[in-house]
Formats: sequence, structure tokens, C-alpha cells
Amino acid sequence: MAQAETPPVIGIIGGSGLYDIDGLKNTSWVNVETPYGPPSDQLLTGTYGDQKVVFLPRHGRGHKLSPSDLNYRANIYALKTLGVTEILSLSACGSFKEELPPGTFVLVDQFIDRTFARAKSFFGEGFVAHVSVAHPTCGRLCTNLESAVRDLEIPYQSGGTYLAMEGPQFSTLAESNLYRSWDCDVIGMTNMPEAKLAREAEICFATVAMVTDYDCWHPDHDAVSVDQVIQTLLSNADQARALVKAVIPMLAERRETCSQGCHTALDNSIITAPESQDPDKVKALGPLVARVLGE
Repeated sequence: MAQAETPPVIGIIGGSGLYDIDGLKNTSWVNVETPYGPPSDQLLTGTYGDQKVVFLPRHGRGHKLSPSDLNYRANIYALKTLGVTEILSLSACGSFKEELPPGTFVLVDQFIDRTFARAKSFFGEGFVAHVSVAHPTCGRLCTNLESAVRDLEIPYQSGGTYLAMEGPQFSTLAESNLYRSWDCDVIGMTNMPEAKLAREAEICFATVAMVTDYDCWHPDHDAVSVDQVIQTLLSNADQARALVKAVIPMLAERRETCSQGCHTALDNSIITAPESQDPDKVKALGPLVARVLGE
């Protein structure tokens, strides 16, 4: 059955400080094999109320993987294999703006991708596709998230630009000031190519960037201790767990194809003629293209 006709399966990608989701019932950690290698960790499947949920610790339990070492394609493919239709991505970030202090949640709606050492697409030689990421996050999911953070009284900003850097080192002062001149709001290392791959996989995607510190541009940056950053990280993780519990029932209410077009992103994106598609490539893509190929 096509994904657009199936009930929601909520995927949660946990970032720094968020390695599990409490409150899930009927849980099981499962291994998922992919053509792109192993994902970051086993995936936790369970239910919250009547809603099926799949959780992936982005860096692995114990935070074993750096941003550049993450297998982004395997992570998204594994979520797709388990039937995920909506992804809520949670990640720690630095702030470029005085009005976005530590503890603020930013509901990102745009990205600038400055990463360079990562595989960024499922498609390529033998099966070419070009999806639109003009609006890289799902507005429907962001609306639900805004409602939830408002009810929880978490400081937040609706909308914002996330500068994705390669890492694992933090920015130089010159870079930080450059990104501020571009009017970016936050900086992180993990949401690209995650968002692009979710779009290729026809999965709704929204991200919550949780501010832990000001980037090095801030005059008081050197006065911030590692202990303070970790304390904010842990506090953000607690808030994130509350947010997940609040938003899952909202996301569970979807009964139709996403009105933003996330679930049908490949409809006008595949450019390789059917007779020229590499069968091995088609087989590897598997669940990613099953809907558009009528399989």
C-alpha cells in the first residue's frame, strides 16, 4: 500500500543528550540492515497510547559517533523500512542571536548546508532524481510543534535558518561572524543531509534546534563553562521528552496524504527513463521508490 494511504508512524531522531524516549510501551530494540550500511544504532520501536513510534539515537547510545561519521542514508532508510511517515528531529545547536539564549527551542524552516564530507542523496548513476527542498521542513508538523511548545511554555521561536557545518570542530570567530551576517539563527552539525534525505524518502520532516550556547561570536562566550553547557543540554533533553509526548497525539491525527506534498515528493522528481533505470539501483532503493514505481 502506498505510504500516503497508510496511518502515521512517528519517527523520533534524538540528538545530543537525548538517547531514549520514556513512556513508550511494547518496546523492542531492533536491528535494521540497509544497502548503505548500518544505521547509528538499533532502533527502538514501541507505542505511545495507540500510536506507533520509532526512535533512533542519532549518535548511538553513549554518543559514539561524531556528526561527520553518521551514516545519514542508513538512518533515514532504516526509518523508512520500519514504516515511518513523519520524522521529528531533535538536535543541540549554538545561537547566532542575542534574543535566542540557551534553553530556547527554534522550529527551523530553512537550512544553509555547508557540509562537504557526507553522502547527500539516495539517487545517482543508474537512477537520477531531483527533489525540491525549497521548503525543507514540513509546515504541518511545525504547526503542531508550535502548538505543543506554547502549551508547555518552552521558550521558542517559530521559523529560523539553521547553518549546517561539517565539524567536528566548532566555528572560527571569522566564520561565526560571517554566518551572522547571513542572518542565520542557529548553527549545528547534524540536520544536513538528514532533511534532504527525508524529503527523498517522502517522509515529513521537522526539526527542533535546542540552543545550548551562543556560538563564539558572543562577547561572553569564553565565560561559559562546559559544565554550564552540559547542564543546559540535559535541561533541554528533559523539555524535549515532554515535547515529544505532547506532539505525538497531534501527529497521530493525520488521516490523509500530507497537504504539504512531503509524501509525494518523488512524483515529478525522477528523471531517468524507466528503460534506463539500473535494476540493481532500483532494488537497493527498495521502499524509497516502491510507491512511484507501483511496487
